[in-house]
Amino acid sequence: MRTLLALGTALLSLGAAPAPAPAPLPARMADTGGGSQLITAEASDTDSTTGTLTWWDRRGGRWVVAGSAPARFGANGLAEGGSRRQGTNTTPTGLYRLPYAFGVRSRPAGTRFPYARVTERSWWCQDNASRAYNRWVEGLPRDCRAGEAEHLASYGTQYAYALVIGFNYERPVRGRGAGIFLHVNGRGATAGCVSVPADAMRAVLAWADPARRPHIAVGTRGGPTAITRY
Repeated sequence: MRTLLALGTALLSLGAAPAPAPAPLPARMADTGGGSQLITAEASDTDSTTGTLTWWDRRGGRWVVAGSAPARFGANGLAEGGSRRQGTNTTPTGLYRLPYAFGVRSRPAGTRFPYARVTERSWWCQDNASRAYNRWVEGLPRDCRAGEAEHLASYGTQYAYALVIGFNYERPVRGRGAGIFLHVNGRGATAGCVSVPADAMRAVLAWADPARRPHIAVGTRGGPTAITRY
């Protein structure tokens, strides 16, 4: 009898239909920006300082993985982009465009994005009182205090290669945050950016094509900041 029961169980398991594979992450998102390329930066929850960066292509009506790498987030995790506050060391969640690339080093081979080379006069203004708030400037404006700006050349490792993330960029809201980039890893968690190993950053720049309108989506696996909500 036991033999018959075991045989019946085995036959049932052989006849069971396999569970369908989950849809690719971009296919489960509310919005991907309308292009045929997408970068996702996903953390397990808002307290996480690490996660995964994946870059995707849309081919034949389907999203397929073009590459992936371990990612780092802000030292204090992630925060909803619409309510984030400057100086909190959190990475803003949301879906953002990628205005341009820049770097302390020369443009990597294959880069198609507009690429600004960092000089000793390059700063990113984060001064809320400045007209240049959340903008690259060559030469620090008089209304942007050096203590409220990043001297880009001083971050030769992190800003060897970078992509500007369009968080709070088109119509900057004072106090929400400035200088959020996808860049090369430093020693640990970031001050709010997303970072990846240098070889991954070069791969992303060689892959990204402005004509295909790539965006970056930053979020968590679930909850109010779930990446699928953006």
